[in-house]
Amino acid sequence: MIEPGAWLAGRYRLDELVSETSGASFWKATDETLARPVAVWTFAEGFPRTGDVVRAARATSRIADSRVTQVFDADDTAALPYVVEEWVVGQSLGDLLAQGPMAPDRAAGLVAEAAETLATAHATGLYHLNLTPGKLMWSVGGAVKVTGIGVDAALRGLAPDNPGPLDAQGLGRLLYAALTAHWPDASSQPGLRPAPVMNGAPCPPSQVRPQIPERLNEIVCRAAFQAPMRGGPLTTPREVADALADVPRMVPLPATMTGGPAAPPTERGTSRHSGEFETVSATASPPPPPPSRRRPAAAQPDPGGPSGTSSVTKVALGVVALLVFVAVVAGAWTIGSSFGGSGDPSADGTSSDGEDGTKKDEVQLAELEPESAKGFDPPPGDGGEHDGNAKNAIDGDPSTEWKTEGYTSADFGKLKPGVGLLLDMGDPVELHEVELVLGTAGPANLEIRVGDDTDLSALESAASADGVSGEETVKLAEPAKGRYVVVWFTELPQDGKYRGTINEVKLLGNT
Repeated sequence: MIEPGAWLAGRYRLDELVSETSGASFWKATDETLARPVAVWTFAEGFPRTGDVVRAARATSRIADSRVTQVFDADDTAALPYVVEEWVVGQSLGDLLAQGPMAPDRAAGLVAEAAETLATAHATGLYHLNLTPGKLMWSVGGAVKVTGIGVDAALRGLAPDNPGPLDAQGLGRLLYAALTAHWPDASSQPGLRPAPVMNGAPCPPSQVRPQIPERLNEIVCRAAFQAPMRGGPLTTPREVADALADVPRMVPLPATMTGGPAAPPTERGTSRHSGEFETVSATASPPPPPPSRRRPAAAQPDPGGPSGTSSVTKVALGVVALLVFVAVVAGAWTIGSSFGGSGDPSADGTSSDGEDGTKKDEVQLAELEPESAKGFDPPPGDGGEHDGNAKNAIDGDPSTEWKTEGYTSADFGKLKPGVGLLLDMGDPVELHEVELVLGTAGPANLEIRVGDDTDLSALESAASADGVSGEETVKLAEPAKGRYVVVWFTELPQDGKYRGTINEVKLLGNT
């Protein structure tokens, strides 16, 4: 019998038993070599599926998606076989629903990430088959994690002939739960209240919570219940991911109770970043008082003498003073000009100011609007990088994002020179600078490439920025002209796997 404090492979110390499943034990452990928490599966002697679990774990480690739980080690030849995985720190979907359902857009965005992850896993021949709210995590690093891919099915000896509909149903149930805080599968109750039943079947989510958009209600029914509604049942994770491809990817916030007060709408400032400039408070600067309604007092005679004489004298003195002031200013300007001072905007005495007060040599930049955006992974790549989410980078909302695929190293395993986001401007433009809102997982290296063709060799590097994250402005040393602009990652930050993130792109230049 294994107890806390036991060691595996001379480096993994078992700290706490989390759960047991018919001969397999799940532990929170410490990797003493790297001084980090890890999750460890151990298997009792005679457990019949140890080899299947280890093989599934090794296969999972090759999935190029940072949203899949990382597998660090697996050995079924040791005296005590084991699998070592990433210990995900964060909140599960069940945790997020403890106080009530999520806002519809946040619920859809979270499940859309899970659907894309499962679609990637299915493409490699791995499945989950046990999707519950505890398997969908929002990590403290702000990333979605799906735990149990491959391993859960192997642990339970599940090998259906057609696993696609089962995982599609699981995703539909997760979306049902996120939207309603109820669980629609009567055969299991993973910590949530059971869904209300009507005519022997769970009620559609919109009947549980009327404010759910009809489109999301249909997606849930087509996936969770395989309902033959418009478009037919969603029978694979890829179909679920495609159905949710255009939903915003938003950070899950603490849920509010059903029926509670809605959060106030985000105030829009004058910047493209919401609320960047504060609005003027009504009490900050009181309005000027209304003009007096009293009649002006009658003019009083000048005590110094007759009013006519006094007025003439004052006018004369005023004219003399004005003439002296003009003469002094003109003399000062002449002396300054002779020494080439800053008061002389041009050598020939002509002003460099335009009619609108701007300097003639200053270029007035305008925001350039792309017609479309898509992921860019030219040969030797496979051509696509989450195209369905690319528009999130140009929607004016920094809370949505586009991400590259996940890679095993910052340099793409040395298999390709880079990947990026391709912006089609429709017509050639003159680009001067690029404002970026990037992910915060870590520093990235990138280039701005511009050209008239989507072939990588035709896109010339116009600027580069190394070690960047968060908000960054990349100014081009010389304006670049072309129809296509690419934000080209040459080195990726680590976010579980390695991937680049762009929340927003703003291009400035001239058409």
